Amino acid sequence: MDTPLLLPWWRKPRWQRPAIAVAGVALLLLGGAMLLGPAERRVRMRAAGVSVATVEQGTYRDFIALRGSVVPHDTIVLDALEGGRVDRILAEAGDTVAEGQALVELSNTQLELDVLDREGRLVQSITQLQSYETQLEQNRVGNLKALVAIDYDITRLQRQIGRRATAAVRAAESAESRDAMQDDLDRALKLKPLQEDSNRRQEELRTRQLPQIHAQLEKLQQDLRITHSKLDNLTVRAPVAGLLTALDLKIGENRNRGERLGQITPDTGNKLAANVDEYYLGRLRAGQSASVEIDGRAWPLTVTRVYPQVKDGTFVVDLAFQGLAPPGLLPGQSLQGRLALGRDEPALTLSSGAFLERSGGDYAFVLAPDGHAAERRRIKLGRRNAEQVEVLSGLAAGERVIVSTYDGLERIERIELTQ
Repeated sequence: MDTPLLLPWWRKPRWQRPAIAVAGVALLLLGGAMLLGPAERRVRMRAAGVSVATVEQGTYRDFIALRGSVVPHDTIVLDALEGGRVDRILAEAGDTVAEGQALVELSNTQLELDVLDREGRLVQSITQLQSYETQLEQNRVGNLKALVAIDYDITRLQRQIGRRATAAVRAAESAESRDAMQDDLDRALKLKPLQEDSNRRQEELRTRQLPQIHAQLEKLQQDLRITHSKLDNLTVRAPVAGLLTALDLKIGENRNRGERLGQITPDTGNKLAANVDEYYLGRLRAGQSASVEIDGRAWPLTVTRVYPQVKDGTFVVDLAFQGLAPPGLLPGQSLQGRLALGRDEPALTLSSGAFLERSGGDYAFVLAPDGHAAERRRIKLGRRNAEQVEVLSGLAAGERVIVSTYDGLERIERIELTQ
């Protein structure tokens, strides 16, 4: 009886090859899953290569580490109020300047012509308003004179008519003359109320217009002073006394309006500017206490301002020294200290470590009682500082936790520690 021969897969008919290949790939994947699955969930590590901390029932000190730089308490910038060509530089960076001291002189021919033109138009407007005010006053005086003249005519005519009332005089004087005199008196009596009403109306108008004229004159005078001061702005002066810390100018160069020319640091002391992690943004406010250590002595500070803008994961806080500042501080000097976020309180605590960077405080590897292995466990952490974190749940006092880095352990459930 003949024995059938088994051919290698590559010598078998083409219709049999796909099934064999698929079966082979399936076996390979199954084997890989069996081999790789446990390895992805479990890892061996040397016990000497990990750091371990014990969960303790103690006191949580609510503070964060502080590192800041010494900066001047106030800085006054010097901007060009008017552009122009640099003609003279009267001070250099590093000089101590007095308030109002001239620092730089600029020249601007076009500005000078514009100022002259505007001054001419403002003076013309002022002259017109003053002329109108004078005209109102002249009209008032003229109205008063007209009323006085009418009163005079009434009084004179009444006297004349009274003297001619006797019979002898009436016989000697014609009726036409007496009638003309009476007509003049009647006319004057009728003109008087008209003149009085006209005077009253014009006086009311003048009373309303005078404040407006004076306000416009004052505004024009102010505009005139401002216009003239534009030429004064070509001389840059120190707004306050202090140290001229920056002034980078060269004779002959042109600077535009609004350009930064330099800055002055007044003698108002120093403050501390520190970058704080954005995690603490909601817990910082003005008035909180801090301290820095200089030459073995702690100097107290107070948070004066919190800037909410977050950049590169941090935000800035300003701190002022309480009382006298430490002597010998230099701008740019770095200081280290602590910033208190709240009071010390009893809590379940764990030492801070590199494990927080990868786990985010959501899980930790907790050692077994024998110390030969560590299991992954879900936890919940609260407040944290540079030395400790507050444990809210998932851990008990006395348990030991791996607090070194968790790099590469994101998918690991169990760590076996070897000697």
